[in-house]
Amino acid sequence: MPNDRMERDEMGAVHVPAEALYGAQTQRAVENFPISGMRLGREFIRGLGLIKKASAVANARLGALEPEIASAIGQSAKEVIEGRHDDHFVVDVFQTGSGTSTNMNANEVIARLASKASGREIHPNDHVNRSQSSNDVMPSVLHLAAVEMLEQQLSPAMRRLEEALRSKAREFAGIVKIGRTHLQDAVPLYLGDEFGGYARQVEAAHERIRWSGQALLELPLGGTAVGTRINAPRDFGGVAAQLLSAWTGHAFREAENHFEAQAAREGVAMLAGALKTYAIGLTKIANDLRLLASGPRCGLGEIRLPAIQPGSSIMPGKVNPVILESTLMVCAQVMGYETAVTWCCAGGQLELNAMLPLMAFDLLEMIRLLAAASRNLAERCVEGIQANRETIAHMTEQSYALATALSPAIGHAAAAAIAQEAEESGSTVREVARKRSGLSEERLNELLDLRRLADGG
Repeated sequence: MPNDRMERDEMGAVHVPAEALYGAQTQRAVENFPISGMRLGREFIRGLGLIKKASAVANARLGALEPEIASAIGQSAKEVIEGRHDDHFVVDVFQTGSGTSTNMNANEVIARLASKASGREIHPNDHVNRSQSSNDVMPSVLHLAAVEMLEQQLSPAMRRLEEALRSKAREFAGIVKIGRTHLQDAVPLYLGDEFGGYARQVEAAHERIRWSGQALLELPLGGTAVGTRINAPRDFGGVAAQLLSAWTGHAFREAENHFEAQAAREGVAMLAGALKTYAIGLTKIANDLRLLASGPRCGLGEIRLPAIQPGSSIMPGKVNPVILESTLMVCAQVMGYETAVTWCCAGGQLELNAMLPLMAFDLLEMIRLLAAASRNLAERCVEGIQANRETIAHMTEQSYALATALSPAIGHAAAAAIAQEAEESGSTVREVARKRSGLSEERLNELLDLRRLADGG
């Protein structure tokens, strides 16, 4: 075949596309797993490059690899880190459970680049994969990629959303509105306090995520096949972790126990759970904002969302809360991914968890989606929200829940009777209380002072 070249591995000869940087084992994986078309993404490929570069340098320092070969591998791995060869990482997510095919994809690409650059024969297994196994490389790459994505993508987006909500909390600080429990009228509060609660939800979720992410600073690298460190210098994992820490600015360290680090993935499960919990919080925030903006004339209509696109193909002038709906769909997807990650993390048997590629794909997608949705929610929705002050004031005065403020003065039963009469007559609590409570106008105004009620009475 004119556009192919022949490559060999331990199972024999394989036709590989002539222009491909990868070799026989990667091609076998392409043919064996024509499943989804889904690939591990840029951040994971960058992580592979970092692990391979750190491994080469560590091997050279520990006398396990010739300095010239290690240098060639390091330079070629740098090209992978920079994203210059992403098109040559072609293995489907649904593959061998250890991720051996993806690890060999990296080994073959880097070996071919290094051989060409150095003029020496550099072998994917003997040189690029020296002192490593897919079983310790792949979870280490997942940890590295997740930690970097948390810091570079999700944390800034969550801070942006938190600040947008806090800014609205300050802007709406003096606006008294009616509270709602069970979707029914409750006592008044400040609109600013409502938004302050949302800001704290994001802040608390961020704290949980950052704390959970600390577990991934332990790297399995150095345990090789089953945790015994076979075929690796004793200090290999520690040296590689130090290099990765220096290059990334994150405090990576060698796993305390390599048997646990390769067979179990509870740290990943914990982070996925924290990400899911954030999605739960975002769902609450997005649904609340939809409710507060509903109508706008025939719903609550307490806030106005930015009008960013027409909402209907048939109803002129209709504008829908599309950013919030997009956010809710992201949250649904994230919760689904978390279920899959949990299942994968529970899928370890004996010395290996053999669900690594799907676990990695789903966890990193959780981070990516939440980061994008958080930033989009802040920029295209929250920062442009306005308060409908007149609507809020009118609805607050009309609420029967204001009768709660009368209870200390006239008792619960009398206050309930006033609330019931107000409902039946269509009057306000204030109007009925003037006739039925026996309170002076001054005392009544004091009890029904909305700011006093929003301040907690």
